[in-house]
Amino acid sequence: MTDGDELPAGVAASGDEQPATVPRDGGPAVQDALAAAEDSASEPGPRSHPAGELATAPGVHPFVVGGEPPTRRWRLWAVLGLVLVLVACGVPGVLLLGLVRDAAGRPAADREDRGTAAERQLRARMAAQLDRQAAALLDGDRAGFLAVAEPAARPALTRRYAALRALRVTAWRPVADGVPAADDRRPGEWRLTVTVGYCFVVPGCTPSSVELGTRWRVAGDSEPRLTAVEESRATPAGARPWEVSDLAVAVGKRAVVATTPALRGKLPGLLAQAEAAATVADLYAVSAPPPDRYLVYYAGRAEWQRWYGGGRPKWTAGYAVGVGGGHHDVVLNAQSLTPGGVDDLLRHELTHAASLPDGGYADRSSWWLVEGLAEYAGADGQPVDRYEGLAEARKLVRGGWNGRLDALAPADDASDDRVGGAYGIGYLAVHHLVDRFGEQRVLDFFRAVVHERRSMAEAADEVFGEPWSGLHDDCVAYLRAVAG
Repeated sequence: MTDGDELPAGVAASGDEQPATVPRDGGPAVQDALAAAEDSASEPGPRSHPAGELATAPGVHPFVVGGEPPTRRWRLWAVLGLVLVLVACGVPGVLLLGLVRDAAGRPAADREDRGTAAERQLRARMAAQLDRQAAALLDGDRAGFLAVAEPAARPALTRRYAALRALRVTAWRPVADGVPAADDRRPGEWRLTVTVGYCFVVPGCTPSSVELGTRWRVAGDSEPRLTAVEESRATPAGARPWEVSDLAVAVGKRAVVATTPALRGKLPGLLAQAEAAATVADLYAVSAPPPDRYLVYYAGRAEWQRWYGGGRPKWTAGYAVGVGGGHHDVVLNAQSLTPGGVDDLLRHELTHAASLPDGGYADRSSWWLVEGLAEYAGADGQPVDRYEGLAEARKLVRGGWNGRLDALAPADDASDDRVGGAYGIGYLAVHHLVDRFGEQRVLDFFRAVVHERRSMAEAADEVFGEPWSGLHDDCVAYLRAVAG
């Protein structure tokens, strides 16, 4: 389909406005803005945020793997082991704020208290504007959403509004982090970091979160006006698709699929495939119910280089990224997928979204278990001898692997055969454990190792009642027999 075609039934689309360049000319002096805030300092102070609003301190745990042979093109992923953004969600902001600490180790509340009364008052005025904008977004009031911004900022905000509405935003909770700071590069402008908790489709979800930089112009005692909302820069997660792109969206019972208007003709088929994959992934939810919705983005060439920071190797076909609140967004590379490979990849990625903890996993020695479980789900019950990665696993077993599962994770620059073989060996090891102990006990083992961060030895003793050293050797013997 072309951009001018009608959307398929059930598909919503955002607009196609392009971001505007914000003028760099000066506004009122910094002292004037502070003076205006001082004049109103006797008014009520900064708002207190209701329960559920967020203030977070993201951290990042990337897991990078290599590609795979041309015969299995869908498996070429760079961060399939997940780029996980550590965000704290679902905790009332007024409580969580006291737990967040700055670089010096001081609680965030203390950091805010260091601002002057005038700065705190200015923050309150900006926060009130953000609250008005949030209410307008949820009410479907585009004019109200744009009313807090200066004209130059409105094209970019119009696009963002349309994308969020297409994704059926149901919660949007902005919380100011610290106090405004004068922008030395733009006289008369101020910067304020804002953390937004948001939900799509499901009103009562545990919110995901994103940290955004906002810029404001303040003139006397008039209301602050937004001049720009900057893209999130959390490394390596980067900007979410709804921050930077027009989106066409299809919503199902278990999955939401979004892409660019140019690729919207793919949405009906992708949604059907994602819905089917979700029924499989739901079975591998480990420590919590399955995700309320699986969110899948289908990226064109330009979007692949921009969404969530881009910059992934050319052989990457998909990845999952943690966005807080127990949610993991999935991104597929339209340029590298074949029609026959989408189903397996979706089952694999959505299983990551269902099985992994919000903070990810930090120990590469458990890579084989994390990826092996996702491969097991991706295979969807097919016989071992029909597993597509068997040839690569055989090649790795016969040479180049030291026989240790905890050393299986491939290097960032590993060859396609090495990466495909590593995933194959992880699959075979998990498959053997399932054959011996059943899926539920393997999930219990996964929970103990990945969620509770116990050692393999401790988890094996508790869950399987056998020493891990013996089980490890048993798994290796099995996979050597099958693949060797």
